[in-house]
Amino acid sequence: MTFRPGPPPPAPPSHGNAAAAAPLTDGEWHRMHPLTPLLKGGIFLIVILGYVLNSLRDQLVEFFIPGGGPQDDGDPVRYVYEHGVVGWVLLGIVVLLVVLIGLFYLSWRMHEFRVTGEIVEVRSGVLFRTNRKARLDRIQGINISRPLVPRIFGTAKLEIAQAGNDANVQLAYLGTKAADDLRQRILVLASGAKDEESGGSARLSNGVLQDRVDEIFSPELDPAAVRATRIVKVHPGRLIASMLLSGTTVFILLAVAAMIVSVALTDEYGILFGLFPAVIGAGGYYVRKFSRSLQYTIAETRDGIRIGFGLVSTSNETLPPGRIHAVSVAQPLLWRPFGWWDVRINRATNAGNGASNNQQVSSIVLPVGTARDVREVLDIILPGLVGTAVAGPAASQEELREGSSEAVNVVDDSLTTTGDRGGFVHSPRRGAWLRPFAFRRNGYRFVPGAVLLRLGAVWRSLVIVPLPRVQSVKVSQGPLERALRLASVHVQTVQGPVSARVGALDARDAQRLWSDTAERAVEAAAVDTSHRWREREARLDPATHAADPNWSPQRPVDGADRPWGEVPPPGAAP
Repeated sequence: MTFRPGPPPPAPPSHGNAAAAAPLTDGEWHRMHPLTPLLKGGIFLIVILGYVLNSLRDQLVEFFIPGGGPQDDGDPVRYVYEHGVVGWVLLGIVVLLVVLIGLFYLSWRMHEFRVTGEIVEVRSGVLFRTNRKARLDRIQGINISRPLVPRIFGTAKLEIAQAGNDANVQLAYLGTKAADDLRQRILVLASGAKDEESGGSARLSNGVLQDRVDEIFSPELDPAAVRATRIVKVHPGRLIASMLLSGTTVFILLAVAAMIVSVALTDEYGILFGLFPAVIGAGGYYVRKFSRSLQYTIAETRDGIRIGFGLVSTSNETLPPGRIHAVSVAQPLLWRPFGWWDVRINRATNAGNGASNNQQVSSIVLPVGTARDVREVLDIILPGLVGTAVAGPAASQEELREGSSEAVNVVDDSLTTTGDRGGFVHSPRRGAWLRPFAFRRNGYRFVPGAVLLRLGAVWRSLVIVPLPRVQSVKVSQGPLERALRLASVHVQTVQGPVSARVGALDARDAQRLWSDTAERAVEAAAVDTSHRWREREARLDPATHAADPNWSPQRPVDGADRPWGEVPPPGAAP
C-alpha cells in the first residue's frame, strides 16, 4: 500500500522591494562579463596563437642565426615565407580574427539575463535563440564555481539549481564580486524578505592586479563575508586517510596482488605492464578527489547551508532552507576503528546532460568526520529536527557545540546502538532469517519533524527524512516476508543517493510506521514555511509587529482563525 500526502499550499508570490532590488535584480536585462566569449569559446584562439608564435620563433632564430632554424621543408610558415605570400596570409589572419571577434561580440550582446521578484531568466543565441527561466520558489541551491583560468581573470560561473530534470540555469561568466552579490540578492528575494536590506558589504578596490592577487590567494571561506555563524571543516590528514581506507583502494590492492600472483605462477612478466595504466589512473583519481575536497567547509548562514571546497579551482554552493529531502549518515567498515562517518543528501535537482561537474559532489555534505562533526552538521542542515530542538530549551548553542547529553544521545544512539535503545522500534528475532547480522539494529523512530531509520550492522547508516519532504510511504511484503509475518517500508523522497528503506520489520510495526508517517507528514506539510524562511522570521519577530498591541507569537498573522503553527482542521484553508 502507498500513501501520498497532498502537495503543500502554494507559496504567495514575492515581488521583492526597492531595497532588495539592487542593480542586477532590478528586473531589467543585463549582460555577462565582457570576457565571457573568450572564456567560453575563445580559448582555442590562444592555442592557435601559441602555435603560430612557436613557428615564428623558429624563423626568428634562423634570421638571427643563419642555419640555426628548422630544416623541415614541410613547415607551413617556412613555405609561406619562401613563396612570398606572407602579406596575403597575414591579411587573411587579420580578417579571420576580425570576423571571430565580431561573432564573439555579437554573441556577448545577445546573451542577457534578468532577475525579478519571481524568476531568473536567461536568453542567448544569435541564429538559434534559447530562453531559460528559474522560478525563485523552485530554487534548490545556488553554486558559484571559479575554475583556474576564469579565476585569474576575476570571473566566476553562477549556477542556479532547480527542481526538475536538466532545469538548471547558468550565468557564465560574471565578475567575482558581482556573482557573490547576485547570489545573496536572489536568496533574499526567494526567502520572502520584506523591507530587507540586501546589502552585500562594499569592498574597496586596490587596483586590478592587486584585486586579482587577493581573490586568488584569499581563503575559500570568509566567515565575515558570508555571515557564517557556525563552520565545520574537514581535516586534510583525515581526508587523505579516508581516501586510502576506501573500497577503491581495496580493489586496487586486490588487483595488484592478483597480478603479482599471476607473475609468480606463470613467469610472464609482461603482465606487470598492465599495472602502469591502473597506477596512473588511480593516481589521477586520488589527486583529483583530494584537490577537489581540500578546504572543504560546511557553514551555517542566514540563507541556508554553504558548502565550499577546492584549492586551485574553487566551488561553493548555498542550499536554502527546506531544500534537503533526505539525509544519510554512513560508516564504511574500514572507517569504524576511527569512528568516521560521511553525510550525504537528496536534493530535488537533476542537471542532466551538460550539467555542472559539481552535481555529484553537491550530494556530499561531509566527506569524512567524527561523531561530533556529524552532530554539528546535522544541526546545521536540519535545524529544529535533531540537535538544538531535541536537546531542549535548556541547552544553549555553546552547550550544543560541546555536545550536550541530550543531543549526544539522539545522534550517537542512532548511529551506533542496537535494540530498542534510543526509542527505536527494531526487527523481531524472526527477522534474523532475512537480516542475520542487522535484525537487532534495523529500526525506526520519530523526532520532532522527521523520521529516523537505523540500518545495517556491518555497514552502519542512519537515514533522516524531514516529514514535510515526504513524497509517499510504501509498505511491501514478499512471499518470504509474508510467511515470517514481516514487511518492508519505503519512505519515498526525490531521487538521489539516499534510500530511506527499512526491511524485516514486524508486519504490525511496519503498518504503524506507514500510518504514523502518513499522519505526521500531512501535519508537517500544513505548517511548513521553510521555503519562505525570512518571511517566517518576520512573522515571528516582535519588532515587525511593534505597532500592533494585540500581536503575540501565538496569534496568527496570516488571517487564519487559529494560533500560528497549529494544524488546520480537515477542510480548512491552509
